[in-house]
Amino acid sequence: MMDSLYAGLDVTALDAERTVLRAAVKRLPLWVRRDPCRRLLRHRFYRQMLRCHAAAQHRAFRTCH
Repeated sequence: MMDSLYAGLDVTALDAERTVLRAAVKRLPLWVRRDPCRRLLRHRFYRQMLRCHAAAQHRAFRTCH
């Protein structure tokens, strides 16, 4: 499921982690970003997007070499 959300971020494996985080933040609705009770869920979502990005980078690097 997270892979499909990561694919919707419109980032490439060459993009920096900061670019992935910015795209992930924009993906969340404003009310979720503002709700302090959902802070841990947001952080978990961001970490999962970064893990998907690292996996995409690993796949891209592995196919190039």
